[in-house]
Amino acid sequence: MIQLHYFPGNASAAPHILLEELGAAFELKYVDRQVAAHKSAEYLELNPNGLIPVLVDGDFVLYETAAILLHLADTNPGAALAPGIGTPERAQFYKWLMWMTNTLQATLILYFYPERWVDEGNAAAAAQVKAHAEAKVGGLLDQMDAHLASHGRDWFGGERYSVLDPFAFLLCRWTRGFARPARSLPHLGRYLPRVLARPAVRRAFASEKIVEPFY
Repeated sequence: MIQLHYFPGNASAAPHILLEELGAAFELKYVDRQVAAHKSAEYLELNPNGLIPVLVDGDFVLYETAAILLHLADTNPGAALAPGIGTPERAQFYKWLMWMTNTLQATLILYFYPERWVDEGNAAAAAQVKAHAEAKVGGLLDQMDAHLASHGRDWFGGERYSVLDPFAFLLCRWTRGFARPARSLPHLGRYLPRVLARPAVRRAFASEKIVEPFY
């Protein structure tokens, strides 16, 4: 059976939602960040980067959120959670999936952990990193909002719900404490409750004991 190593509200929530969407048989394995379980020797054997999530299926081990999402889509083709391989739509799907993980998520990490990028104890520099990251995220949210406006469909990729949606929703959720959160933008503000309304999202959040505000 598939095991998903997770911590509530972390990047692991996106593959958790997708597993619920697929109706897959899986087991959640709680990784307690409060005691640095993700840095334990046992966990580092699964992911040497010490990051969450990790998906384990027998002897198969996979980390990196975007890779897990893509793997789940490709191993469940009947669910049609990604466009057909070799199509222009698939290329655009790749673009947005990589953008979410390499651009938006990476900038959000700067916002939440600015002290990692400055000399130890330099609170002023950390505050500056945090402020610049929040400003950069604002522009990225504008880009997402403009994309939704450009096609006017229900889901991030267009007409069909795809693996982009749980990932987009999760990353937007992380901005809920910003001065200008994702929910405040016109198109994202209508999109986010649409994703939240899906039963799979509700089940995943209930399982992880995630409470309001959801985004």
